[in-house]
Amino acid sequence: QEKKIFTVQGPYPIIRSLLWARGWVERKLPGAGRPLCSACPPDEEEEEEEEEQWDEDPDGIHDLMSCLVRDQEPYFIWTNRCGAVDCRLLRQDQVLNHYAQVGAFTTKEGLCLNLRNLPWVDQADPDTFFPRCYRLGAVDERQAFIEDFHLTAARSLLKLALESAGDVLTGMEQPLKSGKGPGEHAELGLGEGGQRRVPRSHIPHPMPSTAGPGPPLPPQLVEEALQVCEQHLGSLGHQDIDGDPPSPCMMGTDWDRFLRDYYRVAHEGAGLAPSGAQRERCRALLQRLAGRLPQLGMEGDRSVWILKPGAKSRGRGIVCVAQLEEVLRLAAPSVRAGEWVVQKYVERPLLIFGTKFDVRQWFLVTDWNPLTVWFYRKSYLRFCSQPFSLRHLDLARHLCNVSIQKQCGPARGRHPRLPPDQTWSCRQLQAYLAQVGRAGAWHQVMVPGMKAAVVGTLRSAQDLVRSRKGSFELYGADFVFGEDCQPWLLEINASPTMAPSSAVTGQLCASVQRDTLRVVIDRRDNPTCPTGAFELIYKE
Repeated sequence: QEKKIFTVQGPYPIIRSLLWARGWVERKLPGAGRPLCSACPPDEEEEEEEEEQWDEDPDGIHDLMSCLVRDQEPYFIWTNRCGAVDCRLLRQDQVLNHYAQVGAFTTKEGLCLNLRNLPWVDQADPDTFFPRCYRLGAVDERQAFIEDFHLTAARSLLKLALESAGDVLTGMEQPLKSGKGPGEHAELGLGEGGQRRVPRSHIPHPMPSTAGPGPPLPPQLVEEALQVCEQHLGSLGHQDIDGDPPSPCMMGTDWDRFLRDYYRVAHEGAGLAPSGAQRERCRALLQRLAGRLPQLGMEGDRSVWILKPGAKSRGRGIVCVAQLEEVLRLAAPSVRAGEWVVQKYVERPLLIFGTKFDVRQWFLVTDWNPLTVWFYRKSYLRFCSQPFSLRHLDLARHLCNVSIQKQCGPARGRHPRLPPDQTWSCRQLQAYLAQVGRAGAWHQVMVPGMKAAVVGTLRSAQDLVRSRKGSFELYGADFVFGEDCQPWLLEINASPTMAPSSAVTGQLCASVQRDTLRVVIDRRDNPTCPTGAFELIYKE
């Protein structure tokens, strides 16, 4: 009569125990672990493993109660996959922990495609929080990526030309380089007082040399890069006036030769000998581009891109690539538009003890109309097992997914203050930032940036998700941070893993499940009840 019958499918012992403690009775699904009726496309990303884990019930009381309600309909349904239940067949009073058609933002293809709509719905620029991305199976996007790679290489050559002369660049969105070794530059970021003046003293993270640097390349190479970037800047100005996309800036350039020479400089350490006038033009042009291109600082100067299957989770199939020809070769078998996406790699990430990390940030949607978003104030970091270096593009250094890193052994000489289990809580991150003189970065830059990215992403996909009043859904967003602490959204996972892979995740995953039930169950009966670490950040 109190409608306290629930069903849980998947490895969620915490949810079961919390509902039992509230006096709910479980109705176990027949053939648990198999989808009852698929309502979701098969390529939607879902992170949670699918193995079933039943809880300890030594007295058999819960089994007995379950038998008594086996013919009753559950009023609360928690599954590890959207397709386990067809929400179109549910009654209005049945609560489900999924929405249908969320692939618009929980697949890499969906994010790539739908964030382009953000300026139309929110007057926000996705380039400020989402590294630019292309679907290589779509002919127009493949060509746009090729042009982007060319332009990125040209901008990178300007940076390398300044660096080769030990020059200084001011006013960038974030520093381009510093005089520190690999990993050290990003820990101090902008330095005392946010000073943006960075000495251009050397080239950290060089690629392995295959042919030797040889003599300096002629100034004509720098001249070509200057002309391309000047044309691009001009096209950006026309875009403001006309509203049209920038026109290609490729006329008259032998890009095969240009890229070969660029690779020699960026990857093999070949020298450049720009004239004094060219250095002045490089500096002025990069300053102007920095005001137009939000990603100029984080994109670095190696043209590293990350190639991803369009609808897989847990890091499967991802590779980092630094040459255009290799990207196109790897994605050549693509048979549909979103089978492969390629995204600009954040070459200037914030590092901790020379090591890359990302942050898993949970958020909860309790309604899509009006859009209602809750942000979790607790999160955790996942570290790579090897020190960061663009000299090597192996996943152990560049992909923080637990499923990838657990296959990698710890690095020799790993910093002793890095956690053995490769996870930190956000509180530990805040303590570290305070130690390096950036105590305000978490609350003033990182958290506000993540909130804006989450809300912007959801608004861009809002019209594509199948809304249902009796549903809610918990998501896990992954962010990496630039040297200036600005967040960059990597992906959003449906069914984020609740497996306790470490002491930190064991505590936080239990906490977020407990607080989710506070929001979606307790708050329905008592709108003033505590919601734990969940904060309502957006309601239309």
